[in-house]
Amino acid sequence: MREWIVGRNPVYEVLRANRRQAFQIQVAEKIQEKDRLAEVLRMGVERKIPVKRLARQELDSLGQVHQGIALECSGYPYSSLSNILMRAQKRQEAPLLLVLDTLQDPQNLGTLLRTAEVVGVHGVLLPHRHTATVTPAVVGASSGASEHLLIAQTNLAQAIQQLKEQGVWVIGMEDSPEAGLPGQIDLSGPVALVVGNENQGMRKLVRKSCDLLLRLPMRGQIDSLNAAAAGSVGLYLIWQARNFAGIKAD
Repeated sequence: MREWIVGRNPVYEVLRANRRQAFQIQVAEKIQEKDRLAEVLRMGVERKIPVKRLARQELDSLGQVHQGIALECSGYPYSSLSNILMRAQKRQEAPLLLVLDTLQDPQNLGTLLRTAEVVGVHGVLLPHRHTATVTPAVVGASSGASEHLLIAQTNLAQAIQQLKEQGVWVIGMEDSPEAGLPGQIDLSGPVALVVGNENQGMRKLVRKSCDLLLRLPMRGQIDSLNAAAAGSVGLYLIWQARNFAGIKAD
């Protein structure tokens, strides 16, 4: 399967990650070839990827904000739970996974993938069905962060059971009286953070599988955060509990 990735950052990260087969680069005529665009074209030359220059209107047919650049490449390379756990082992870190239970909005998925990559999540689990997947729109929404993540499509209930057998604590995010506040839950160990559907939250079986539930405190007039915002805060709370291990030097 082939697909088109558009936008300077998404195209750059696809090429930098080098996990997909690249077939051609299309670039708008008369565009200034500098900064990120220049890096994309340099990588194209190094890898002998054909570059086609064409009128911007022709790129418009791709139907997204392309910023004058598009890459035709193979589909997203999904991973597996075993590879995710192996990545944590190789880094000699307690596993940190993000589990997304039937998230629907590509923008929410992209935002969460971007946060997950930034905080050093070892991998992301998606169900096989009824979920947003890593489409070109999601790659764009994640600003290309998806390309550096290990993402697996799996039976979530079975995967959660495997994680528990590996000593991973499964913590579901939910705004309910049964859920604990951040200061009441130890987030410093091996953790899989579960974020549910934008409207219904976690499915019953997934919720039942959680060891603990986490809720975020609220004080404003609005009584909830959307899934992407809540999940991103949750991931940062976990990273904070790990003393921001691996933080980049200034």
